[in-house]
Amino acid sequence: MPEITPPLLSVEGLDVSYGPLKVLHEVALDVRPGECVGLVGESGSGKSTLGKTLLGLAPVTAGRIAFDGRDITRLSPRERRAMADHVQVVFQNPYGSLNPLMTVGEILSESLWYAGLSRAAMRERVAEALEQVQLPAEAAERYPDAFSGGQRQRIAIARAIIRRPRLIVCDEPVSALDLTTQAAVVDFLIDLQRQTGVAYLFISHDLGLVRRICHRVAVMERGRIVEFGDGERVTSTPDHPYSRRLLLASPVADPVAQAERRAAWQALKTGAMEKPRP
Repeated sequence: MPEITPPLLSVEGLDVSYGPLKVLHEVALDVRPGECVGLVGESGSGKSTLGKTLLGLAPVTAGRIAFDGRDITRLSPRERRAMADHVQVVFQNPYGSLNPLMTVGEILSESLWYAGLSRAAMRERVAEALEQVQLPAEAAERYPDAFSGGQRQRIAIARAIIRRPRLIVCDEPVSALDLTTQAAVVDFLIDLQRQTGVAYLFISHDLGLVRRICHRVAVMERGRIVEFGDGERVTSTPDHPYSRRLLLASPVADPVAQAERRAAWQALKTGAMEKPRP
């Protein structure tokens, strides 16, 4: 766990509305340098909307977003493009997020044109990014359909890190992959963080994955953060009833333990249970 330092990202009292519909309510969380903060909740809880808002892709109704102490709540398009040097994103579906008509090298170098780098310098940065995600340099000459799902997500991660950001928003980055590939990509993200010191906001519905990678975890229900604390505690012995329901709904390999969880979940629904076993 990184030492306690001033936050790299700070969100305070954030509201987001689409017309009369308010989807985020007074959201507050922070991410420290080199830290992974998990954001968990059911589908429709608002977690992806929060990710989009941090990237400037959803309107802020009220509240404040700060990055490294600077207010970035409402940036101009030019300022938002400059923020891409510091904040990047890895999307959910590696099959849909990469342009199939472009080579991997073209995909990775596309975001570097703004910097005025020479072609040789861009090729160097592409090779460096591919090496960081453990893909060979010759992958730059191939098209995305030549790669497996896990490899495509590594390419998507390479696209994010090629600009050497300080924060990556990982929006359900492994949910479209099989379980074995999910584990491999999460292990890779952990290693990458150790090597580079990049911070993650890791958005997921899977408490098991979040427990493996995240230092702290925020739980979102209906657009509100209902619990935020140490990752091991929140994903094992949470305090809020909604967090407990998420824990009990998550699958485990042991059929006896799974049956106990199912019974406990039913008891919690009826208000007859205090706190679940981890």
